[in-house]
Amino acid sequence: MGRFLLLLLALAAPALADPPAHRGYSPLSESWIMADLPTWLDAFHTRALAAGITQATWTRARPQMVARDDVLERDRNQAEFSRTIWDYLDRAVSEDRVTRGQKAMQDHADVLGRIEAAYGVDPAVVVAIWGLESDYGANRGDVPVLAGLATLASSTRRGAYFESELIAALRLVQNGAPADLKASWAGALGHTQFMPSNVLTLAVDFDGDGQKALWADDPGDALASTAAFLAHWGWGKGPWGVEVTLPANIDWSLVGERVKKPAVEWAGLGVKGDLPDCQASLLAPAGHRGAAFLICPNFHAIESYNPADAYVIAVGHLSDRLKGAPPIRAEWPRDLRALTLAERIQLQQGLTRAGFDTKGADGKIGPNTQAAIRAFQRAQGLPPDGYASPDLLPLLP
Repeated sequence: MGRFLLLLLALAAPALADPPAHRGYSPLSESWIMADLPTWLDAFHTRALAAGITQATWTRARPQMVARDDVLERDRNQAEFSRTIWDYLDRAVSEDRVTRGQKAMQDHADVLGRIEAAYGVDPAVVVAIWGLESDYGANRGDVPVLAGLATLASSTRRGAYFESELIAALRLVQNGAPADLKASWAGALGHTQFMPSNVLTLAVDFDGDGQKALWADDPGDALASTAAFLAHWGWGKGPWGVEVTLPANIDWSLVGERVKKPAVEWAGLGVKGDLPDCQASLLAPAGHRGAAFLICPNFHAIESYNPADAYVIAVGHLSDRLKGAPPIRAEWPRDLRALTLAERIQLQQGLTRAGFDTKGADGKIGPNTQAAIRAFQRAQGLPPDGYASPDLLPLLP
């Protein structure tokens, strides 16, 4: 599932949560869920009617809104599962996925051509998102959407968000979707995993049958809706980005999405590769020992689908592979492992104790923590790439 969950992944961390991912909440017992969901639904009934859900829709949908302890368990445990970017990419852009994606592009060439004409989005990017979100439709979800969303709305600290999605799902039922519609555990629907609110606002009825049926066996509506979404968020001509080679003396303070320069300026700084004609930023998601990318505005359009750098790079790289490009050339630091959440907090606390303030210790490796890491690395005589490596932990107080 994509941006629709508003997932706050550790974007620059060496540990990246699996998409679909959702941060865990305080543990709740199964008996708490089972005891309180009916009571919560009684109160929610009034709010749903006030939001425009008819009593007839409620009557049809209410039997589906049952507690799912497996949903809450997956919600609790997501923060515990993390991988390095290279492990993530190995799985997300496997040779098997590339081969099946190329076949999918051939099988759906006609509709993809019409989608490109309508929205101006690279078909390979649309198919790459399809591949990452549901493995080209093979894994569209097996949890009844109303049950999953009701469980999350009643049982998590993000209850208000999931309640709004539950109302959107009820509106889909009111508009003709089946009440037992299946989704991912967190409510994302169909081939490209739209949350219900986005089905209502950004999905399209591309085949003209009167339904935005992103969950139908025919993926046409879902693929077109994905292209429409990317176009809405600024997709334009040109690439998402390209792999580049950095000079040994690169100024690491220039690396990151906040710094944008024309490709000619990056070339003048010694960045080498088939540089794109765009205002570009430089990313090095595994620091000085891994691959580097010069990214264009289309990177940010994909980012609107899911804000994790690893996800966007995976979509972009898979789309390139679908068009015949080779694998990423650079080696990754495969001897390193991912930091756990506890270790990321430990890293932040240690940096702050050492005089390199991270502005908090929440386990998210954002700009403040990266700046602190770079300053600490300089003080230690290390390449100041800002990468949260496990090698830093023994050096900290």
